[in-house]
Amino acid sequence: MKNFTNNHQADHWKLRGGPAGLHVFNRATGLNILDDEISVPVALWSRAPRNVSIALTNRCDLACVHCFAPKSRDALPFDTITRWLCELDANGTLGVGFGGGEPTLYPRFAELCQHAARETTLSVSFTTHGHHIDHAMADSLHGNVHFIRVSMDGVNGTYESIRRRSFEALRGRLKVIQGISQFGVNVVVNERTIGDLDEVAEVAADSGAAELLLLPQERTHTVSAIAAATMRELQCWVDGYGGPLKLCINEAHAEGFPTCDPLVAEHGLRAYAHIDATGAVKPTSYHATGIAVGEGGVLEALDLLAGDVTEDRP
Repeated sequence: MKNFTNNHQADHWKLRGGPAGLHVFNRATGLNILDDEISVPVALWSRAPRNVSIALTNRCDLACVHCFAPKSRDALPFDTITRWLCELDANGTLGVGFGGGEPTLYPRFAELCQHAARETTLSVSFTTHGHHIDHAMADSLHGNVHFIRVSMDGVNGTYESIRRRSFEALRGRLKVIQGISQFGVNVVVNERTIGDLDEVAEVAADSGAAELLLLPQERTHTVSAIAAATMRELQCWVDGYGGPLKLCINEAHAEGFPTCDPLVAEHGLRAYAHIDATGAVKPTSYHATGIAVGEGGVLEALDLLAGDVTEDRP
């Protein structure tokens, strides 16, 4: 019987078997199809998480107070990353998201995206503050990235007080990013940014964004988690939003929001994992500790992590 995850002959389509059924994914269009009437034998369930994020480096030239990334210069070796990508691809991962730190500061960033797009069937995305994406970088990324997430915490003075960068400069970068691939805007929602959501959504839509990802502030060593009152404001804002953008929210805060998850049977490490810039695999990027990926590869580390998952967020 054919293994659902071995599909390198397909141009854009990929099959993934799991407890929810047969998942068909097209990385070029982002189309997902789930046939939940097909019962996939357990032996053919994909072993790797559906999506994996990789922090290429902890380096960043911004100092946002809510940032959870360690302030270090750790970075992953290029050859190690490409080996992991091959392993994840062969075992059913559909998409990889590069982050950091700021991934565009990774020395071979464009080359890495090119490798992932051409040598694997993975969907390639990355999260960025956007300020380093000029026309030269855009040309090198075009055709090698399927989605980009741009961080925009508020607008105008709010944004500039948090990011210490020009908001108008960011708007200029969004025009460049639009020529690379589809993109979305991320916003960390807290007491400072909640009042800017209407304008954030308007700017994102006017710039050609496809979605707005809402990220209620997580507790870190420097900030507290989003206040309950602010969370209620966010729920009211979502209920009243009538604009063109698709709204998304991270899984940790999805309760109480009008979300749809057809893959509820595929959760935890089966759905998502994060590899930090030191090479440790974690349930999420917010977890303080994880399991180092050794010679046995990512899947071995995931098996160890599955038996040792704790709520150890900072």
